[in-house]
Amino acid sequence: MKITWLGHSGFRIEIADQVLLIDPWLAGNPSFPEERAAEATTGATAIFLTHGHGDHASTTLPVARDTDAMIYCIHELSLILGAEGAQVTGFGKGGTITLGEGTLGEGDAAVRVTMVNAVHSSSIDFKDGAPRYAGDPAGFMISGEGHTIYVSGDTDLMADMAWFADLHQPDIGILCAGGHYTMDMTRAAYACQKFFDFKTVIPCHWGTFPLLAQSCDPLVYALDEGVVQVPEVLVAIEI
Repeated sequence: MKITWLGHSGFRIEIADQVLLIDPWLAGNPSFPEERAAEATTGATAIFLTHGHGDHASTTLPVARDTDAMIYCIHELSLILGAEGAQVTGFGKGGTITLGEGTLGEGDAAVRVTMVNAVHSSSIDFKDGAPRYAGDPAGFMISGEGHTIYVSGDTDLMADMAWFADLHQPDIGILCAGGHYTMDMTRAAYACQKFFDFKTVIPCHWGTFPLLAQSCDPLVYALDEGVVQVPEVLVAIEI
């Protein structure tokens, strides 16, 4: 498995026979070198959006056109993107998308992606006019290759994390941690200590703008040595 940060909250996840793009905000992202977009998107098989804000979804349509990848997101956002001509599948919290071919028998999926709750907001705020409601924000549990990745999306701490850990038992956490709009490094560390038993934690939604945390040190120092993998843009973390 390879997990590659695309800056801010964007990720490329190579898992089993799939290449997933999560919130691929490429054009206009201060943390991402746009001239290297092909490295991020080549071979993509699916795109998953946590919510509609511009720093997550604003370049999804061109990425989807370039890759011919299906977009998966919450129902209301899927209607908006579908009206723009995108290939999109809407689903809801608790719903699971199955992708690829597994090895346990006919019909078994290589990757399963379940939508879970997040505490934030969601709107189309990158087009002219007033922001447009885009359904609820979400996170994802991505299972494959014997691992489960919790992609938090933009969220604060929430009691739901207790049953996320109990039911899904994620061993990898991709957690927003930049503060101001989401939980910060200290709150993300608390979530890890209180609810989860992650073997690997990858912080995101930091460093992009001056309002956000510019260092992951509070999270790194709060957890056991080696748990936090501070990502570098377009440098794969292999698990």
